[in-house]
Amino acid sequence: QVQLVESGGGLVQPGGSLRLSCAASGSIFNIYAMGWYRQAPGKQRELVAIIVRNSTTNYGDSVKGRFTISRDNAKNTMYLLMNILKPEDTAVYYCNANAVLLTSAEIITNIWGQGAQVTVSS
Repeated sequence: QVQLVESGGGLVQPGGSLRLSCAASGSIFNIYAMGWYRQAPGKQRELVAIIVRNSTTNYGDSVKGRFTISRDNAKNTMYLLMNILKPEDTAVYYCNANAVLLTSAEIITNIWGQGAQVTVSS
């Protein structure tokens, strides 16, 4: 019913920047919260940033001051601008949507995208 598709990952040198996008599609009326999570090899998935519909944001400690999350409610799209990237930012980045209100009035929770690889290396 609802799909999340990430784009914008890739290889970047330390100190560089990347912007990830997450587009939600389906019979969506609105989305309460959207977020980015990441998982590095051998590590647990961790919160990167989250943004709710009124634009309130929250960031993981390791990315504060470097990453910026934003969303376009009209397009059901979320973005993550990543600056001053470090090798330790290397991970698969996953898009998440929670409390998705469909046009049918059904609410769907905890939807995940397929992930986008971000590699920071010289």
